[in-house]
Amino acid sequence: MKKVLISGLIAGCILFVFSYGGLYLAIRFLPALFTEYNNPLFNSDGSRDALFYLHAFIFSFALSWFWERFKGLFKGRFILRGLEFGLVYALIALLPVMWISFSSLDVSIVMVLSWFGYGLIQAIVAGIIFAKVNP
Repeated sequence: MKKVLISGLIAGCILFVFSYGGLYLAIRFLPALFTEYNNPLFNSDGSRDALFYLHAFIFSFALSWFWERFKGLFKGRFILRGLEFGLVYALIALLPVMWISFSSLDVSIVMVLSWFGYGLIQAIVAGIIFAKVNP
């Protein structure tokens, strides 16, 4: 359990920095995508901002547990194990969630694809961290 918590905390810190920096860069270089967030569908009053920033840690602890449970299935060097881990997560969790999000919410396919890509990259980064810290 200690390895799950430590690797989850490390991945959470790295993903937090990565996510915050990625958000800044995406707003700067893809401003048209972020005009869609002016939709009333999204909460913009700031009351839940802390939950948004805690996402990296919630995500990392959940993936850390998943890694601990199934890490024996991923073979090869740590980078390949992390990549495969991220792809597996994307196929079994992200793809169905993005499918239902696109089919039920008033959001564009570009936005949903950006969410999918963001989640895939987060899972790959976390997988590489887990493969290195908790082989």
